[in-house]
Amino acid sequence: MTTFTPLALPEVILATPRRFGDARGYFCETYVKPRYEAGGIRADFVQDNESLSETVGTIRGLHLQAPPFAQAKLVRVLDGAIFDVAIDVRRSSPSYGRWVGATLTAEGGEQLFIPQGFAHGFVTLAPGTRVAYKVDAVYDRDSERGIIWNDPDLAIDWSVAAGAAVLSDKDLVLPRFKDFDSPFA
Repeated sequence: MTTFTPLALPEVILATPRRFGDARGYFCETYVKPRYEAGGIRADFVQDNESLSETVGTIRGLHLQAPPFAQAKLVRVLDGAIFDVAIDVRRSSPSYGRWVGATLTAEGGEQLFIPQGFAHGFVTLAPGTRVAYKVDAVYDRDSERGIIWNDPDLAIDWSVAAGAAVLSDKDLVLPRFKDFDSPFA
């Protein structure tokens, strides 16, 4: 059975599927819609994505898509480990601008559900880290938004020095949170 644990921002949920092991390895059900809905994860997933980051300290994010292409995500690690972060960007939310994070590992099989209205990013903690995630809306380039990873107002503890972080050119020029115009009311 999968366990579901709401984090400090309760819309963000840590799911840990049970693994059944034997001499061959293990088997687990990584997503069963009725079970996940009962655990608070309600999304009609329509696309699966996968990334490979070769270097420890690779940061991907902080990303989101604006409505009508806003995305909820269910993130898991296939190889390696990440510290995964979700930031509430819903302007009317009492937790607007707050973030939560969780470590996800291939070994542990944890998954993080990030609902629509949250920015998302992660840093790799192991070389050769592969991350897979489901989304409930297709990718739309014109709807892409983001926030700079090292915004001092957010004070996310990425556990990586600014000079050691590996980022895309696009992620290096994202706005600070105070300059971010959230598309979520």
